[in-house]
Amino acid sequence: MNRLWPLSHLKRWCAEEKAVAATEAALLFPVLISMLMGVYDIGNGIVVNQKVITASQVIADLITRNQVVDMTLVGDITTAGRMSIEPFPTAPMGYDIASIEFDDDENPVVLWRVTENMQPNETGVESTEIIAEAGEGVVVVTVGYTFQPFFSNFIVGAIEMQEVAFLRARRSTVVQCTDCPGGD
Repeated sequence: MNRLWPLSHLKRWCAEEKAVAATEAALLFPVLISMLMGVYDIGNGIVVNQKVITASQVIADLITRNQVVDMTLVGDITTAGRMSIEPFPTAPMGYDIASIEFDDDENPVVLWRVTENMQPNETGVESTEIIAEAGEGVVVVTVGYTFQPFFSNFIVGAIEMQEVAFLRARRSTVVQCTDCPGGD
């Protein structure tokens, strides 16, 4: 009789509605928590991606407002771009700023370039050929960001984001730099 007591008790417990509800909750709770954490990471990823777009546009806009820049001004402008990423960490952000002038054959020529925490975006420079006009110029700003999901990092790992902004100079045909790498 003592050996059957746990079995009969288990059968009685399983027949009760509260037991069924507790079992369902125990099975569904981990799935619901996983989904909630995934939605959190997806939401943060979307917000970070929008901030990367904003950062590229902010940097490009502030660069093209000037006829001539120097490394101090470029540093201040990239700081403004980093501020547009906050409150997310800014360390995973990189940028590539290139001022381009089109030669007589309408080929892009890089006048100066400043790159930090990423590889230069040669594809972005080459893609300007479709908007080329001899003697004109354009500024190409690429911002990259490595997003680390908070909860699902062990599933998907880091997500690389990149945005490219193309703007023409406002006050001259090209933006010059006095002390930038490759600048005049």
